[in-house]
Order: sequence, then C-alpha cells, then structure tokens
Amino acid sequence: MTNFDLDTRVKLNDGHEMPQMGLGVWQVDNHTAKASVQMAVKNGYRMIDTAKQYGNETGVGAGIKASLVDNGLHRDDLFVTTKVFNGDQGYQTTIAGVKGSLQRLQLDYVDLLLIHWPVDHKYKDTWRALEALQKEGLTKSIGISNFDIPRLQDLLTDATIKPAINQMEFNPIDQQKELRQFMQTHDIRLEAWSPLGGGAALNNAEILKLADKYGKSAAQIILRWDIQHDVITIPKSSHEKRIIENSQIGDFELSSEDMQIIDDLDQAKASLWYDDFPWHNPQSKMGDSVKVWPDSPEKI
Repeated sequence: MTNFDLDTRVKLNDGHEMPQMGLGVWQVDNHTAKASVQMAVKNGYRMIDTAKQYGNETGVGAGIKASLVDNGLHRDDLFVTTKVFNGDQGYQTTIAGVKGSLQRLQLDYVDLLLIHWPVDHKYKDTWRALEALQKEGLTKSIGISNFDIPRLQDLLTDATIKPAINQMEFNPIDQQKELRQFMQTHDIRLEAWSPLGGGAALNNAEILKLADKYGKSAAQIILRWDIQHDVITIPKSSHEKRIIENSQIGDFELSSEDMQIIDDLDQAKASLWYDDFPWHNPQSKMGDSVKVWPDSPEKI
C-alpha cells in the first residue's frame, strides 16, 4: 500500500524535501486566507501555497504567524510557496518583487519560489533572478509553473540550476501525460494545481462509482489517485470539514484497475491559456493583474 499522511514528504532534485499535500489559497481573500491557513496547520497541514497574483500574501503571512504561535511550531516546520508575478518578471524587478512578497508574508525566506507564468522574452532573466535568490538564501528551492514542453526545453538550455517543480493544472480531466513524461526524464516534480478538477471531475459518473465502492468522497478518490501517481497536490478549501476530509486518504489504496479507470478519463484539454494573456497576445481580453479583494490587508 502506498503510505500517506500529512507528514509524507517527497525529495526534490536539489536535495530538499517537501510535503506531498498542502493547502492552496487561490481565489481566497486575505481574511479567509488567514483563517484557512490557521485551520489547515491546526489539522496537520505543513505546506501552504500562495502567489502575489492571488492578492492574499498578507493574509497568508498573518495566518502563518498565528499558526506558529497557536501550535507551538517553528518556521522550519512549515513549507511555504509563493510565485513571481508576471508584472515583476525580469532580473532586477523579480528580485524586488520577491522581497516585497517576503515582507507581506512576514518571512525571511520561502521554501519554494516559482515563476508563475512563462512571460515572453522575460522568463530566462526571471530564472536567473531565482537562481540568485536561492544562492542568497531567500528561497530554498526554485521552480516554474505553467511551462509547457517547448518553454521548459527553452529554459533548460540556459539554466544553471534545474527547476525542482513545475506546477501545472493536473486532474482526472487534464492529465498532462506528454509533459509528465518529459519532466520525469529531467527529474522535475509535478505539483498539481486545481487537482480536484471542478465539477467535471467531482461529478464524473466513474469517479462517483469509485467513491461509493471505497466509501470515500469523490475528492478523496481524486486526491488518492494523485498520491499514487507520485504527484504533489494542493487542494484548496476554506471549510475546515473539507480541509480535514481532503487529508484523510491514507487508509485505503486504489487498485491498479481503478487507477486505470481514472487514467482513462483524460480529455487532454488545453489548460495553458498563453494566447489569453496580454504578455503573449496584446489583443487579449483576459486581465493579468494582482487580484483586488474587498478586505483591506492593513486590517489583517
């Protein structure tokens, strides 16, 4: 049986380890982010994933600070990830932007720093900045997010440090099979964003049958599938019951036949909307900015 609990860690190509499951906080305002982090850490989570673009680094930082005190933990007990905002990409602007993220998070360093998206003509300079930030000790590991094979190949031609992670959309409907195979040959770990796949996966008839078979929720079936594929996963929830439920996947294992049932659900749909961002297509209608929430970070 593939053993799993919230203390389960995976080794990265730089020698560092990270929890295999953590909490995602995309589309969560600062107040909710603070509360979600506190609930997650209280219930055993040790990894938190945020980004400048989410607009909630302040709330996440406040939640981390409170959680360390509330649970008698030290900073190095938690694994914290943030990401370089597209508007900050470039060498000097990335360094300045990351230092701003650290201030909002109230941290001296993050455990993992990712390039959020491969901004045209800038991501190589951004990567050089991440290499420098790692050497300076402001991040332990560095990686990327939303890089397809051509962009990842391009980055690798000049990188002196190989990305440890590529964080991609990964769920039963979108399984990134070709990219996963490419990453495996380069010893780059896959971390799944949107691991539950929304209604298309959670309401899928085959997954619901498996949920009934194993006496688990559809979300637990999907997250267990992630774990058995050796994928790092960061399900998002702001409800304590679901935060706890998401982690309760260590007491069963999907059979190889049932793993194949989910593998066969892949629709190979495109999740990398490069043409929808202004940094790639000036005519784009999709905005590319830091989210603005109704709650004021100054009140966190």
